[in-house]
Amino acid sequence: MSGLPVLCYTTPKPVKHPPSYKVLRPPMPWHRPRILKSEGDTVILLHGLWRSIWAMEPMAKYLHQQGYHTINVPYPSFRKSIPEIAQMVKEVIDQHTEEKTIHFVTHSLGGIILRQLLREISHKKIGRIVMLAPPHQGSEIIDWLSGTPLQYAFGPAGKELGLGKISAPKLPSEIEAAVIMGNQSKIPFFRKLLNSENDGIVSVESGKIAGLSEFHTLEIDHTFIVSDPRAMEMTNHFLTRGEISLSSQSRSRERQHLSSRPPHG
Repeated sequence: MSGLPVLCYTTPKPVKHPPSYKVLRPPMPWHRPRILKSEGDTVILLHGLWRSIWAMEPMAKYLHQQGYHTINVPYPSFRKSIPEIAQMVKEVIDQHTEEKTIHFVTHSLGGIILRQLLREISHKKIGRIVMLAPPHQGSEIIDWLSGTPLQYAFGPAGKELGLGKISAPKLPSEIEAAVIMGNQSKIPFFRKLLNSENDGIVSVESGKIAGLSEFHTLEIDHTFIVSDPRAMEMTNHFLTRGEISLSSQSRSRERQHLSSRPPHG
């Protein structure tokens, strides 16, 4: 992992989030895939633990505006295991996708679901992957809550997210994938449980995994990274071009950021 570029994408403009009641709407059993049709490539969007399709809706709408055919997939994140959820997502893909390239954009647990899913679908159809705040190496918070009544709130899939406990396959080397992590938090309590740079739920280091093409960090928290305009733009750049472009001003800030940090690895 020592050769992996760790970037920090910054912008001087303030970030405006959509109203929290929209992206924080809870999952409901009657939710169905939300499809925005287009002639372009397909993008499958997978939300995180205890989230719903509404969490990914701003990203879905943005990518649709860029010409993508988007499928925002709901799944029972707190009632099923990771393999069971992956099978449910595969059924949606089989039902709603045609013979064209499929990209993926995931948030948090959605990234682990995708790793499991990649074992079940043909890699020939897969384009590129962007994972937002994925806990690839597990979560300290899951371990901390283990043995308490709160552990049951995370369900079977959540229990599989402890440090070193994730059994989902690694990323295939032939697929281009990028990770974007946050390093800010609006939940001080959880932030104190994490020893390193983190977004209040997942540490930045936990987002790293072998096989990534790019790894970026944003000054944003775990929940709202999915609707952050910078994350949306970066996601579109990677899906379209296979790389995340930075403005000259951002590159200058990035050089300063990297020069101020000790070498990784």
